Amino acid sequence: MLLLLVGFCVLTIVYFQSIIDTALVTFALPVAWLSPTSNFIISQERDNFDVTFSNYSADQQSSLPEYPDLIPPVLHQIVLGSAGPKEEWLNARNHCMQYHAGWQFHLWTDENAAAFVAEKFPHLKEMWEGYRYPIQKVDALRYMVLYEYGGVVLDMDLDCRHSLGPLRRFGFVAPAAHPSGFSNGMMMASRWHPFVGELVNNLPRFNLNWFGLPYPTVMFSTGCHYASVVHTLQKTRSDLRILAGPKELPNLHRLNGNVITPLFHHLGSSSWHSFDASLIVSMFEKSITAVLLLQMLIFCIVLRALD
Repeated sequence: MLLLLVGFCVLTIVYFQSIIDTALVTFALPVAWLSPTSNFIISQERDNFDVTFSNYSADQQSSLPEYPDLIPPVLHQIVLGSAGPKEEWLNARNHCMQYHAGWQFHLWTDENAAAFVAEKFPHLKEMWEGYRYPIQKVDALRYMVLYEYGGVVLDMDLDCRHSLGPLRRFGFVAPAAHPSGFSNGMMMASRWHPFVGELVNNLPRFNLNWFGLPYPTVMFSTGCHYASVVHTLQKTRSDLRILAGPKELPNLHRLNGNVITPLFHHLGSSSWHSFDASLIVSMFEKSITAVLLLQMLIFCIVLRALD
């Protein structure tokens, strides 16, 4: 009987190895994010870059002449759903356009987004259209348009206070999140950037429904946590640059809640957050609870898959 039970467990693990592996890397982010060899944080010492932006003109459009511009002057924003953008979002968008005079601007809506996915990523069209939560479609679209066009992807609730021009010298940039990872509310990348391609290519692997809970389903399948996990899976991360702050202000560029950073006033919408968001965030800030939760979730994943 014992041998049968052991054999069943081994076969179960082998059969669901992919799901288990995905769960493991998902929950390993707090440990995997920063390592002794981490050198992807933008700094004054390494990059001669002023992370406070006080030494850069508010309307500086380029890294030239000191550095070549790797990121094209293209700004993408996404509004999906019948409700349309809020008035404060449109005001924020206008401010961003003013700070980026001469750039190309793309506003992605249900109509042109669906056509874009069907044309450029037909193998992902069915999955994209089948996402349970609208924000998953927004997240996935961020990676697709950023890969295909390059440039900058901004959340609609980011009200620009400064041009992003000085950051165009880096091939990929995103602001640091707390306590680990980065925010996908603002991402910059060169066209056809390999890492952004990985963000697109890994979407099917991480497309799991986490027990009907909106927050983990979104965060782990398409959101910031997902993107940060893919970052940790790259062999070389030194060119996948993260914008944090000086040592005394590590959360200077954190986009969480209604905050003002050197680059943005984040209006703090988080309109997709559901009933489970606060609970899960608080749990993951406590490492012991996170480990116990990981064990429970992996066990539940296997049981659910057996149903």
